[in-house]
Amino acid sequence: MKSYRFRALLQNDGWIENPTVSVDESGKIISISHDETDVEFINGFALPAFQNAHSHAFQFAMSGLAENHAGEDDFWSWREAMYSLALNLNPDEMKTVATMLYAKLVRHGYSNVSEFHYVHHDKNGNAYNNLAEMGEALIEAANEAGIKITLIPIFYQKGGFGVEPNERQRRFISKTFDDYARLFEASAQICKRYVNTNIAVGVHSLRGVEMSDILRAVNDLPQDVPFHLHISEQLKEVEDCVNFLGKRPVEWLLENVELNDRFHLVHATHLTNAETENLAKSKANVVLCPSTEGNLGDGIFPLRNFQKFGGAWSIGTDSHIGLNPFEELRLLDYGQRLISHKRNTFGEKGGLFAINQTTAAGRKAMNNFQPDFFAVGADFDACIIKSDEPLLSNTNLENLASTIIYTADVSQISGTFVSGKFIRKDECYNRIKWNFIDAVKQFR
Repeated sequence: MKSYRFRALLQNDGWIENPTVSVDESGKIISISHDETDVEFINGFALPAFQNAHSHAFQFAMSGLAENHAGEDDFWSWREAMYSLALNLNPDEMKTVATMLYAKLVRHGYSNVSEFHYVHHDKNGNAYNNLAEMGEALIEAANEAGIKITLIPIFYQKGGFGVEPNERQRRFISKTFDDYARLFEASAQICKRYVNTNIAVGVHSLRGVEMSDILRAVNDLPQDVPFHLHISEQLKEVEDCVNFLGKRPVEWLLENVELNDRFHLVHATHLTNAETENLAKSKANVVLCPSTEGNLGDGIFPLRNFQKFGGAWSIGTDSHIGLNPFEELRLLDYGQRLISHKRNTFGEKGGLFAINQTTAAGRKAMNNFQPDFFAVGADFDACIIKSDEPLLSNTNLENLASTIIYTADVSQISGTFVSGKFIRKDECYNRIKWNFIDAVKQFR
């Protein structure tokens, strides 16, 4: 058993001052008390560790490389640069890139990542002997970096609505539902071999899979795991869907799938008022990635209306152009302020409301339905903020959560607890950075 005392620990309804958290050998919380016997004092504020509900790890290697804009440039031209990278990474390079990314995520206060993984095949588009070869590289990377991973092998079948895949998508494609089911099962079996690893079902998008096969993925694969899906990210995607199906993407999904809180819809940027209300009432979660959505010019999600109807949301870093969870929350809020001309996106509780929202829905993306930030019997996963930071050291507890959310960056994080293990800020990062530099120099 180990015991740690903090300046304060954040629970769903507010801060506990000077608590002692005791954990067992597996990193589960035994008690939260004010016992000061045989404890290690950490001069910091303990937040629930962040949940990164949407990641394409390989895209971290191209951060900043698609910013030389020759003529018109949008999501679809950015996608061509992404294909170039995806076509050239081998499993070892994938692992190295992902290890660097995941180490940086832990450094930024994340304990969990949902990996929306679709680079399945070799460079010629052929399946590996181990169908989950690339997925296992990602799992090994997460284990090395010390982050928990939910692997989401993605069903990707088409090049667009009614369009066959193009040659640049060859590493992504499962031609039939049965092909995807075999990939999913192979991935699930691999996940069982590793600690802090689990599985989810994922469909790339409505444009990426036949409608009948989407419904099979929803209904015929395990029902006790999360289901992740890109939807309504781009205006062209919405227009193409209307032309092909006679319905908007979220409209079609609401009419054809019995949504619940198992579902995690990524982006959902372009919604009508009716879609926003009905999606919120369905209890499906939306995953928002503000730094990537801004970088790609996607648009701004109608968060204020979604929240008005009780909608649940989490955050992800997607293409990893930004990694700071505090920045993701700030961008999310500031986007709403700019279009509404009001400052109360997160209501009277401000930063505490934002942390509650992204923690609850983010955990569900990882198949964790624990509602309490820190509970006896749960893993001790915490982001530790230095309490001697000038802005924070004398801030009263009523204002502390908001001060952290609206001012913090990675320099104020001393480390992250993942299953009771305290990973200090630069621990894994320093160990593997030279491997990463060697692996990506050919792409950069």
